[in-house]
Amino acid sequence: MPAIAPRKAYRVGRSKTGLGLFATMPIKKGTRIIRYFGPILDCRIPGQDEIENKYLFELNGRWTIDGSVRKNLARYINHSCRPNAESDVRPRERKVFIRAIKNIEPGDEINYDYGTDYFKAYLKPIGCKCPSCEAKRKKQRAEARAERAKVKARAERKAQKAGAKTTAAKKKKLNGKHFAGKVGRAKA
Repeated sequence: MPAIAPRKAYRVGRSKTGLGLFATMPIKKGTRIIRYFGPILDCRIPGQDEIENKYLFELNGRWTIDGSVRKNLARYINHSCRPNAESDVRPRERKVFIRAIKNIEPGDEINYDYGTDYFKAYLKPIGCKCPSCEAKRKKQRAEARAERAKVKARAERKAQKAGAKTTAAKKKKLNGKHFAGKVGRAKA
């Protein structure tokens, strides 16, 4: 049986995406951190499948946990595309545990992957704000700025080159006309 983290192993605190759950002491890989709990909803009962909040955790096609109760501190665990924890779903027991899949240091935010359905419904429209996606977007913005700077520099060089050619052509024309004018006068 995996180790279970004590209640004081985590705390709720501010994160980049709102509130989050943070480690207050080292949590070893494989440790059960916290249980995700709340009222169990039966999707076969009319009206219960229409409850709309962001804290619903689907156990299977029939059972869903409504984790919106304030005592459920696991609801503060944020999504990450590169998580340090995962959900351990036990549909027969109607329980969900959050388990560490990496060693978590004090001060680290505890996070897990919410899955594709939640991601498409809630996160994709606003953009994923997990650290790995933020770093990816930051890198893409930097690459786009560098590309724009390259294009601008190339255009400036081209304009300077065209300007230099125009200036040289004007000088050549002027020199030719000036010379032709002198020759013309000398003949006349």
